[in-house]
Amino acid sequence: MATAPHPSTHGDLTFRDATEADVDALVGLIESAYRGDDSRAGWTTEADILDGRRTDPEGVVEVIASPDSKLLAVEREGRIVACCQLEHRGDHVYFGMFAVSPALQGAGLGKAIMAEAERTARTTWGAREMHMTVISVRDELIAWYERRGYRRTGKMSPFPYGDERFGIPQRDDLQFELLVKQIG
Repeated sequence: MATAPHPSTHGDLTFRDATEADVDALVGLIESAYRGDDSRAGWTTEADILDGRRTDPEGVVEVIASPDSKLLAVEREGRIVACCQLEHRGDHVYFGMFAVSPALQGAGLGKAIMAEAERTARTTWGAREMHMTVISVRDELIAWYERRGYRRTGKMSPFPYGDERFGIPQRDDLQFELLVKQIG
């Protein structure tokens, strides 16, 4: 299926495929949304449950370079303010690496980005379902996704304890839950 044209716009946001030139900005954005004191300005912080890094330049480059993935960079006034990964996995698209600048959280950006991600998954790969995994103790975040039409499946996968590429856990009960939404 043909790739949807990019960049596309939504209000004052511009969506485009990320490039390797964006890697440093994307890593900084993702880290600021989830880890450390900067992340506490927004509501998506994981700083109370995980230390360490959320991603690294190699991980971002891998997503950008993969033929089955897109990393959407979301710009406002020429500055990357959000991003999300879309990975084609057969009959569905996996949604991940979702980050919105902490200073802009709570203003509706996330909803707009989710809508564009779902549209892109449908038009690029003909996807009918979007999947994501969320740390199961993130009740407020899971509730936000449920309000966007995602449903909890109860299917859990283990957190990769001991692999610092995913962070340094501050508790011993972390696992990922699969959330699914019909998009087509």
